[in-house]
Amino acid sequence: MEKKLWNRDFIIACIANFFIASSFYLLMPTIPIYLSEQLHVPHSEIGIVLSSYVIALLLIRPFSGYMVDVYPRKLLFLFGAGMFVLTYVGYYFAASVAFFFILRFIHGLFWGLTAVSANTVAIDIIPSERRAEGIGYFGVNMNIAMAIAPFLAVKIYDHFDFNVLVSAALFMGTLAVIAIGLIRVPKRPKMEQKPPISLDRFILVKALPIFFNQLFFAFGYGTLVAYAVLYGKNIGINNSGVFFLFIALGIVLTRITSGKLVDRGYLHQVMLFSTSSLVLGFFCFSVFHTIYAFCFAAFILGIGYGTLFPSLQIMYVNMAPASQRGTANSTYLTGFDLGIGIGMLLGAYLEDHFGFENMYLITAGLCFVALLLYWFHSKKVYEQNKLIS
Repeated sequence: MEKKLWNRDFIIACIANFFIASSFYLLMPTIPIYLSEQLHVPHSEIGIVLSSYVIALLLIRPFSGYMVDVYPRKLLFLFGAGMFVLTYVGYYFAASVAFFFILRFIHGLFWGLTAVSANTVAIDIIPSERRAEGIGYFGVNMNIAMAIAPFLAVKIYDHFDFNVLVSAALFMGTLAVIAIGLIRVPKRPKMEQKPPISLDRFILVKALPIFFNQLFFAFGYGTLVAYAVLYGKNIGINNSGVFFLFIALGIVLTRITSGKLVDRGYLHQVMLFSTSSLVLGFFCFSVFHTIYAFCFAAFILGIGYGTLFPSLQIMYVNMAPASQRGTANSTYLTGFDLGIGIGMLLGAYLEDHFGFENMYLITAGLCFVALLLYWFHSKKVYEQNKLIS
């Protein structure tokens, strides 16, 4: 008999994931605007500020995976989220580039622990035979937040000020912490001794080829979250925050369906579809500059990333035993962190030297390279190393 996916704890975990992600993504698109318009920071330096949290993520992710595999996962989730929310208080006093850099770094440390523990707690709750579907539903809450929160953030920033935006993020984060406290996580067998410290406790070594492939996809996402709003304003689209609504629509429409297809054995077909969508989306984003083309490109990119996220995550999870689920999730999330960080930093350089249009055209080319890498190499690595759940 098929086990129930939508139980009490999975629903609460989804709610918590939505609120913590909303809290985080309220500031993501508006910090570049604040730094540019209020502090008059050059675009090249904005990339450095934005990437500081990614540097922190890269430092903490591998250790987060180890901690989640060894220590109680719910307690780590609660601690990470609590400290993450508390850090928002610092934004009320942030008035310099250096302060923002340090604050984003601290925020990145706690976001890294929160995200790894959240994903691992969710996988513990989801029935194994519905894992890809469950991951799809769980992740779509974050994807909705990644789209709705930036749209609302631009509206709040335009009509009020940055401090009101910080207060909204603080409120959302507090709701998330309350929800996390209500989750009941299945008890794991007690370890007689902690696993020895080794490289494969911090990163899923056999998945490194897939990790490298993932960087190309994540690069594009980094350029979107950092520069899509600025790009929209640059080409004369004043309400460019609408980009995030259309990317969310694409993600929501496809993420859940793609998880079901992956569970039924169509992983590689889903990956081919997602990567092709990204190539098309970034090409359209670069070449066409009307509001309709802007929204269409966002929708296609949402379809691409909506099918990509759960497919990639399930690849990592299926290549790891249950005792290394934290490590698998950490490796998956680190791949996006590193790629997004490179996208933010290199994107600033490319925009400064070649303009936004060419930056996104180059991104389309990198996604095409990623498609070839996956089809001719990464899928073979997965088939050789996947485990039976």
